[in-house]
Amino acid sequence: MSLYTSHQPSQTLALYGDCVASLRTSLAYLESAVTTLGATPSTEEGAPAGAVADMPRFANVVKTVRHYELVPQPTLAAAEASLQNEIGPAVAGLLDRASHQLARQSRRIDTLQARAALQAGRLEEPAERPANSRQAPKRTGASSASSDLRARMIHQRKEQLKYSVARLEREVAQKERELRQRLRQSMAG
Repeated sequence: MSLYTSHQPSQTLALYGDCVASLRTSLAYLESAVTTLGATPSTEEGAPAGAVADMPRFANVVKTVRHYELVPQPTLAAAEASLQNEIGPAVAGLLDRASHQLARQSRRIDTLQARAALQAGRLEEPAERPANSRQAPKRTGASSASSDLRARMIHQRKEQLKYSVARLEREVAQKERELRQRLRQSMAG
């Protein structure tokens, strides 16, 4: 069944009048080219050799048939909306996953930078202290920055532990539900 069965022939011509006129013009040019080729003198009649040599190639170009189907705008809009409805949620999910992964990687980078700065501060501290001195080290700009980094690391570690505890609590609750369900099944059966 064709897409255009609901239209009368006159309506189809009215809707696609420009396309039909363009196709007719193209057909006229093609017929003119075929007539010109049919009237080309052969090599025996003194035609240039280049014209005859190009004839098979030109025949292959003319033989190529391409079919283009005209689709109404409402059909295209409906197909586009359908694709958006099918693909949109998947794309949104992928973007959400990517943003979560980027946030996680950002936190990881911050943690590693803080740890590197802390280790660098620890490496510098013995060089600043006298060898046999048991006095408290003096507060300097580097040690202040080091303590800030330690505080950030502790805060990040605290957040990680909170997340781990929440995950473990969810797992325990799930196991309890499973055990209760098994107990009910064994008592019922």
